[in-house]
This record gives sequence, C-alpha cells and structure tokens, in this order.
Amino acid sequence: MSWENMTLEVDGDGIALLTWDMPGRSMNVLGAGSLKDFGEVIHKVVSDDAIKGLVITSGKPAFIAGADLSEMEGSASGAGAPKSEEERIKAQYEGGLKFNMLLRELETCGKPVAAAINGTALGGGLEVCLACHYRVVSDNPKTQLGLPEAKVGLLPGGGGTQRLPRLIGCAAALPLIMQGTALNPQKAEKQGIVHKVVPEAELISEAKCWIKEEGDAEQPWDKKRFRIPGGGPYDAGGGLPWVMGNAMLRKTTFGNFPAQKYIMRCVYEGVQVPIEAGIRIEQRYFVKLLNDPASRNMIRSLFLSSQELNKLARRPKDVPTTDIKKIGVLGAGMMGAGIAYVSAVAGIEVVLIDRDQESADKGKDYSVKLLDKAISKKRQSEEGKAKILGLITPTTDYDLLKGSDLIIEAVFEDRGIKADVTAKAEAQIADDAIFGSNTSTLPITGLAEASARPENFIGIHFFSPVDRMPLVEIIRGEKTSDAALARSMDYVKKIRKTPIVVNDSRGFYTSRVFGTYVGEGVAMLSEGVKPALIENAGKMTGMPVAPLALNDEVSLELAYHVREQTKKDLGDKYKAGPADTLLEEMVVKRGRKGKKNGKGFYDYPEDGQKRLWPGLSDIIQACDDQPEVDELKKRFLYIQALETARCFEENVLTDVRDADVGAIMGWGFAPYTGGPLSLIDTVGVKAFVDECDRLAQKYGERFMPTPLLRDMAEKDETFYKRFNPKKAAA
Repeated sequence: MSWENMTLEVDGDGIALLTWDMPGRSMNVLGAGSLKDFGEVIHKVVSDDAIKGLVITSGKPAFIAGADLSEMEGSASGAGAPKSEEERIKAQYEGGLKFNMLLRELETCGKPVAAAINGTALGGGLEVCLACHYRVVSDNPKTQLGLPEAKVGLLPGGGGTQRLPRLIGCAAALPLIMQGTALNPQKAEKQGIVHKVVPEAELISEAKCWIKEEGDAEQPWDKKRFRIPGGGPYDAGGGLPWVMGNAMLRKTTFGNFPAQKYIMRCVYEGVQVPIEAGIRIEQRYFVKLLNDPASRNMIRSLFLSSQELNKLARRPKDVPTTDIKKIGVLGAGMMGAGIAYVSAVAGIEVVLIDRDQESADKGKDYSVKLLDKAISKKRQSEEGKAKILGLITPTTDYDLLKGSDLIIEAVFEDRGIKADVTAKAEAQIADDAIFGSNTSTLPITGLAEASARPENFIGIHFFSPVDRMPLVEIIRGEKTSDAALARSMDYVKKIRKTPIVVNDSRGFYTSRVFGTYVGEGVAMLSEGVKPALIENAGKMTGMPVAPLALNDEVSLELAYHVREQTKKDLGDKYKAGPADTLLEEMVVKRGRKGKKNGKGFYDYPEDGQKRLWPGLSDIIQACDDQPEVDELKKRFLYIQALETARCFEENVLTDVRDADVGAIMGWGFAPYTGGPLSLIDTVGVKAFVDECDRLAQKYGERFMPTPLLRDMAEKDETFYKRFNPKKAAA
C-alpha cells in the first residue's frame, strides 16, 4: 500500500512497516500533505485486524526534520486564510490540536508501535517518536534528537512539553526543551529518551523483534498509578526544578524571550493534569506564542530568512555554479587559521601562507587542536583528522598558490601590507581566480586598487572564532563582478556558512553597526554612567556580551587604530565622537589595550575572574543622577537599529534578510527582536522616529532619524512591506 508521501508493507507476522519518504524533498517534514497521509495510515493500522503492530521509519537519511514552518507562514496569510483575527487564532489552535489528537490516536491504538529512527529527528519528528511505545535509533554519530523550537522563538507544539517530562522527569526535560538541545544517540539513550542504540543494519529487525517479544501497547503515562520521574511540582522534591528553573530563566534571558517562559508554564501546568488536558494546555500556549511579535520575528529571521540565504537567494542567477577545490589563505593568524580549518573540513585543499614557516606551522596547529578536541568528544576520528590535516599546507612559498580557485587575504589591517600580499598572490593565480579580503573595516574598492583585476576582487569577511561563527559577510566593491560574487557565495555554501551580501562602505554593515553598540557603551562611560550599570544594561538588552567587556575582547588598541585610520582617510570630514578622548586616554596614556595585554576596561588577573578596572573612576567622574536601565537598553538597541536603517538608505544594505540575519548571526544583536529592521517594524516606524528625535535632542545628533525613516513614518510603511524581498525577486 502506498500514499504520496509514505508506503505501508505488512510482513508475515502481521507487523506493518511505514516508510516516510516525501518525494522531491531532501528531508521529511510535517506538512499538510504528509500529515494527511499519516492519518490515513494510522486509521488503516487501527482498523485492520491483520496488523498486529507498526514500525515507523524513514526512506531518507534523516527521520523527520520537524514542522514545515514556511507552510505554516503561508497558510496564515495566503489564499483561503481566515479573515478575522479570532478566526485565524481558532484555526491555528484547531489545526495544531488535530495533529496532537492524531498522535494520541497512535499511542492509544491498542497495538504496539515502534519508531526505527534511522537519522536526525528534531522538533515534530521527535514528537512523533515520543508518541511511539518503543524507540530504537541507529548508531550514526551525525544523528541528532531534540526539540529545538525554542531556538527560533517557539515551543514544541506536538506534545513535546508533555511527553518528554513524563518520560524522563521535569528536571531532565526542562533544560533540553528550553535550550533546544540536540543529543546524539548515545546521550539520548542515557537520558532515557530512546530505549536502544543499534547498528543501522539491525534497526528494523530490532523494532520488529520488540513488537513480537514484548510489544507493550500502553504508554507509561496511560498506566494506572503512573508517577512522573522525580515527581510533579507539588510532590516531595518535585518543586526544585521550578525554583531553580525560574531563577536560571531570569538570569539567562532577562525576561526577553517569551518561548522559554511559556515552556515553563506548559510543563508546570501540564504535568498536573491528564495528558490530553496537558496537550490542550500546550496548544493554547503554542498559539499564543505563534502570535507574539517576538516569536514571529524570530521565526522569520532565524528560520525562514536564514534558510533562504543558505540556499543562496542573493546569488546572481545567470552565473554557473563553481566547485571551489583549492584556496590560498594569506596570513596564518587566528582568522587565517580558522578559515583554513573550516575550508579543509569541507574538503577543500588549502595553502596557508605566512611571513615565516614557524608562523605558518602555528596556523596549522590551530586545526590540530580543534580536531583533537573533536576526537576527545567522539565527534571525529583519527582517520578523519589525518585527512583534514593532509589538505592544509603551511608555507611561505607563494608559488604553491598556483591552481587556486580563490585567495582569502587575512593579514593585519594595514593597506600597505594588504597591497603587498595582493600583488604577490595575483602573480601566481589564474586570471579568473577570485581574490577575497577578510578585512573588517577597510573599504573594498580602495583595497582593490592594488589589484590587477578589480572585477575579481571582493570582500569575504569572517567572524571570530571562524569555526563557531555561522555568518560570512560578502562585500561588493565598485568593480566587483557578478561572477566574483557568485563564486564567493558558492565557497561560503560549501563551508556551510550563511552568506549575506552588502555593498562597499567603511566598516561595511556588520562592523559599522556593531561599532555603534560598543561605542555607545564608551559614550555612556564618558557621560559618567557607572560602568557596572552600563554592563548590566547591555546584557539585559539581550546582547551576548556587555559593551565594555566587548571593547576589551575586540581590543581597545584596534579600535584606536581604526579611528586613527578613519581620521586620515576622511580628513576634515571626520566627526569626533564622545569615545575618542577616552580611547586615547586608555590606549596611549595608560597602555590599557584590552584583554590581549591583560588590561582594558577590565583587569584580567591570572588567578581569578576578570573585574572592572577600579581606575576608571580616576578618569571619569560618575554623575550624581544615574539613568534608568530601560533608558540605557533603549539607547543600545535604537543606535544599532538606526545605523542599520542608514546602511539601507545608503545602499550598503539592499535586502532586509541580510540586515536582520546578519545582525543576529554576526554580532549577536538581541535575537528576540528578529533583528534591527524587525525591531523598527515592530515598534512602528513613526514611534521609532519620534523616540530617536527625543534621544537626539538629549544625547546628540548620532540618534537623528534618516530621511528614509521620516518618509516611511509619514507613509505608515514598514521595512518588510516596502522592501519585501519576495516581491523584489518576482
């Protein structure tokens, strides 16, 4: 028997094998079509007395990837969508409940059901597994099991907040759900999420064997006298997860992320009632969250937009795809070493060049350390390590660059040094090879003047540490060709990073806007705001690192040199900011260059934790009236959003997806906002402009709204409507 998305085969023992295999898709997802088929299969299993049990598996390398969020978004706004807000919310609730009741029918069908998990099962995929009576998973180390919904601003909507706590206890389940943690098969077995891990060849036979020999067709929570492992909220010892959980939630999210708050409520309320009532509680919170602006923005930016960018939505369509097989990396420092590592992991041959062999070898050693760490965590093998290291050649010899498809320059931020290595590399590579600069601030058009082929010169800006940061900012110079852009994006896709595309400017997009965050922290310090208040406000805003600490991490010395270079380049056009004098005092007069030399805005004792430098009070006198935290938070968010709008107006940015995804992935802009342009749209452009006018009057012209924002405010527009990327592509 077969359906569009799955097949059902019954063997001689009466055991049915459901193989989920959606045509034309690389992964199975939970969408309208597949759920319709799944429902018909369940009804067939329930009604056919010849079927004694059911095994569910996948015909693809992964099991089920989860819900189709793009379909969810389309159904909410497309043709046939409910007209009123009340009708729309009701339809969302009933649609979600229908899926839940389907899973409930599966687990109460009276016949044993086993999940033969042959690959990754995330979100709704794992929820299908949890509704099965037995779960066996293949021992593939790449398999991931988890409920990652919280990472995109949602909560599990297929019973995950109800079944997982009942299965492994609230204390174990809550961190997994609230953090969206994915586990490998062995860890999932240890946690009690799956029953057994077996070789892939034994997966189906093990599932069928369980049905024939044990075949318990009743879930633990449906048995009489069932008790939640570790107890419920009002059982002896069962209240601790809630006391600790609420404290940790406040500490880590500062109340900014509604998903985590609702997950806590789902589990707390749901485990105190029968599971069907708990499922309805979960569904109510799921729909409430689905309609929360923060969640909608996170889903759009962190899932839908990032997926589109990963599929190279910004790539020129008329340029043939290129397979980058060999690259040269100029500079074996931290950035160059990281670029070499991620490239070799992707199977690309790398020539890693530095001024002396010792420095080049040190760059390759960075890969050795990362691979050894992966081996210690059983994420890599000795054979895999040897293969990756064999692709990296550390050298001083530019002749070895011959045959490279791409060169990435990652030397010191000095025009003269960059010009020198550009000439040396271009003398060895083919005329059609691409030259990319990893500069974070220097305009690409100016750097391309040192190139004999400026049409093949482009910016490829990585973020540190390269092996962990998911974003690459690609910068087009004035003469950069579509071919150079397309081939650079092909490379970024091959190393499994997310590319955004921006036009040339000083600082481009990410460095330019990121600079306003750290700069605002220094401006506040210059005004006499207490350092601890600045740092706490920064973290409460939702930024991953406080602004003064981040200044130290990036290097005060680097910030000073960038400002000095900017002064030289702009001459009389340069406008001094409130941080200039303070930076000169710290770097030049006090020798406090940042974390790298153990002293900046913080002290870094060898035998203890970093602490704010007490000497700051000798440089800056704290004012008597300290500002409210909310005012500081607003300044941090609005200065970044305003600079992003400026980048859009100046044509540095041309796509709203690049702006929002780039901000969150590049420097950690408060994820719950969905990104700086989503923040403006959610606040409302008019309200944002009015508030910027107030801030400009109080703190300076850097908060002055742009003409574009004033025009949009007057016309009551939003960025995502005025600059809709889907309409632009149509």
